[in-house]
Amino acid sequence: MQHRLEAGKLLDEKGNLQEAGYAFSLVKEYQRKDIKAAKFRIKEWDYYYFGNDEYGVALTIDDNSYMSLASVSFLDFKIGRQVTKSPMGFMPLGKVGFPPSSVKGDVTLEGKGYSFSFLNDGKKRHLIVRLDNFEDEDGFECDLTVTSQNVDSMVIATPFKKDRHFYYNQKINNLEANGTIKIGRVRYPVSGWQGVLDWGRGVWTYKNTWYWASLSGISDGHLVGFNLGYGFGDTTAASENMLFYDTKGYKMNDVVFDIPKGKNGKEKYMEKWDFHSSDDTIKMTFTPVLDRYDNSNVLLISSLQHQVFGYFDGYFLVPKIGRVKISHVLGFAEKVVNKW
Repeated sequence: MQHRLEAGKLLDEKGNLQEAGYAFSLVKEYQRKDIKAAKFRIKEWDYYYFGNDEYGVALTIDDNSYMSLASVSFLDFKIGRQVTKSPMGFMPLGKVGFPPSSVKGDVTLEGKGYSFSFLNDGKKRHLIVRLDNFEDEDGFECDLTVTSQNVDSMVIATPFKKDRHFYYNQKINNLEANGTIKIGRVRYPVSGWQGVLDWGRGVWTYKNTWYWASLSGISDGHLVGFNLGYGFGDTTAASENMLFYDTKGYKMNDVVFDIPKGKNGKEKYMEKWDFHSSDDTIKMTFTPVLDRYDNSNVLLISSLQHQVFGYFDGYFLVPKIGRVKISHVLGFAEKVVNKW
């Protein structure tokens, strides 16, 4: 079943979702003040990724209530190398001040040695970041102007099997970034880099696992993108799987990430993956080039992440369009296990 959301408030008077399902835009109104769960369980974030076949950059501002996070990852696909630095703050409890919608509004986060500004006037996004001592003693700076290309996005309202717990998420694929990145004295011109905004608001359970794959690029002369994922919450009403083709979104059903495993049962992330659906509308292979691996563990909080970048090849079958081919386009796929 794929239930499409109707316009209205996101939460009822008890702090539960009014309605679970998917949409192509933020039709539900989110307000942090409507949440009835414990304040330290609320999580809000904006995550941007942009890249081409040579380099990629990920920028995050995160308010997990008990901690804030400002993160930069820079990836060099030519040599399979990445650098990530993520300064944290303590007990922001919503003071970071995220806007209630992705349509318009600014969010900033500053601390010793870093300054992050994600600005959005409703027409363009302007991402300005400074992070000292990013790589050894070299600082990181970027100034990116971001514009939308797609008319549709992936939106999903997902309940957990626990009262007052939910996730409201939007993925805006095929964003285009232009500007400059600087690491130390080295400048990287950003011209037409494709990417995605992961806009997340919600109250999560303590332990969960998610699988997520995202792509934004050009295939056979067409603008293509997708969001694929599963693993947490009650997705009875809808999955988060969606294809974007020539700016329009097309809802897909289920998907499975087949990550190869060794004889010991452990995933072999840098070997070729398979993606497929039960109705044969999705069939792709994924050839990794870089694993952005992180395993952090602080007291009761832990996160085991494998965000793997590589090339997708295959197709989607879409009614009235037919086969949409994905021809060696760079994207990423990840498995994340959190206790948070």
